[in-house]
Amino acid sequence: MQKYTLLATIQAFLFIIKKTITNKRFRLPSQRIKKCEVTFEELNLNKPLNGALADLEYVCPTPIQEKAFPIIMSGANVVGIAQTGTGKTFAYLLPILRQLTFSEQKDPRVLILAPTRELVVQILEEVRKLTKYSNLRSAGVYGGTNINTQKQMIYNGIDILVATPGRLIDLAFTGVLRLKLIQKLVIDEVDVMLGLGFRSQLISLLDILPAKRQSLMFSATLTQEVEAFITERVIYFQKIEIARHGTPIEKIIQSAYRVPNYNTKANLLELLLKTDPEISKVLVFVGTKILANRLSEQLDKIFPEQVGVIHSNKSHNTRLNALKLFENGTHRALIATDIIARGMDICDVTHVINFDIPDVPGDYIHRIGRTGRIDKDGIAISFVSPAEQQYINEIERLMNMPIRFEPLPRDLEISKVLTEEERPNILFEKTNRKEAPVKATQGAFHEKLEKNKKVNLGGPKIRKERYDKNGRPRITKKSSKTRF
Repeated sequence: MQKYTLLATIQAFLFIIKKTITNKRFRLPSQRIKKCEVTFEELNLNKPLNGALADLEYVCPTPIQEKAFPIIMSGANVVGIAQTGTGKTFAYLLPILRQLTFSEQKDPRVLILAPTRELVVQILEEVRKLTKYSNLRSAGVYGGTNINTQKQMIYNGIDILVATPGRLIDLAFTGVLRLKLIQKLVIDEVDVMLGLGFRSQLISLLDILPAKRQSLMFSATLTQEVEAFITERVIYFQKIEIARHGTPIEKIIQSAYRVPNYNTKANLLELLLKTDPEISKVLVFVGTKILANRLSEQLDKIFPEQVGVIHSNKSHNTRLNALKLFENGTHRALIATDIIARGMDICDVTHVINFDIPDVPGDYIHRIGRTGRIDKDGIAISFVSPAEQQYINEIERLMNMPIRFEPLPRDLEISKVLTEEERPNILFEKTNRKEAPVKATQGAFHEKLEKNKKVNLGGPKIRKERYDKNGRPRITKKSSKTRF
């Protein structure tokens, strides 16, 4: 009897060990660790961060995360350049959260700036994933929502604030938000943040923030103008460049089609969606909000309840809902402007289609970076009109590699109908109307015609002599008649 009891106990103990090993959260290190030179456990992270990374099943840091961690921990200012989809958000969040400890003060100590409200929401989600087992407080503020709700949230106290520049300035001017205790400033997508649209706001914010702070700036591209501005405003910084400026991800397969006009582009997009089953989750980038609405209306008739649209004229809830429906697979395609071209991490995007080619080469790099994230492959397709060929040439020079052009499908309907934007401007074109002949003139000095000559037909004589012979003024009698 004792033998059977001991055997049952051993079997139960072995069963528990087996369950513990197969559980994802409690796997042994030898089973969790992938083949990588450095693991997150070797980065001297604390228990809350290690626990959060274990829940996310992250084991190996990316090159930008591995290289940036010790430099940021040292307190140096950093400018980080890495390809899209390489984990730049965690590259600055991990060292910041490693150094941030609990405090009862209400004013924020970490400020993260992002260009769009969608990116603010995404960064805030990443912060909350990593602070799952800590008591750090975080909040996001952006335009298009009730500012009074955000005031109350700030008044309650936060440690990490993620914000767009415009709403941040509005809150700072109200006096509710105080930025005197900011220790670390992060500018995400620094190249677009220092563009003409945000530069004046950023200069105002930099003057408000404490001089003694750590500045961290990250992006996939960095122009010479932006780098010169950073050099002027930041006294000293270390530049971390994992890939050369403008280098696309190698796992993204790029191709293009030469398409004559908008309607043919729409026909080509419809044909690809009908004939290629691998296009299961596609981002379609267009140049303007008008084209985004027009294209979504056309496709919605052919693919009902499969196409979403997002641009800056949409309300905040509409934009977030469009992203949600696209992420969970309800919508097969999402038509968007460049509002989500930067920094957005959307899972499992199979294709990126450039319906319009951006006139800024760096925007192309950001667009195609929405696919092929981290360790996955991606496909980028561009529709190039004759007027956009120069943009493609500039993009190829930036990437230092050509884009392969494919022949148009045989069953593609080539349209000759032009949109209003594509029609030529006829304002200054020649017309067939005959011009009025120019009559010969006699110049300015000529004899007047008989009908134009003035002739005195009589009337009251005007007295010109106002003085008499002796030089005294003449006295005239006033008329008794009064004129009305």
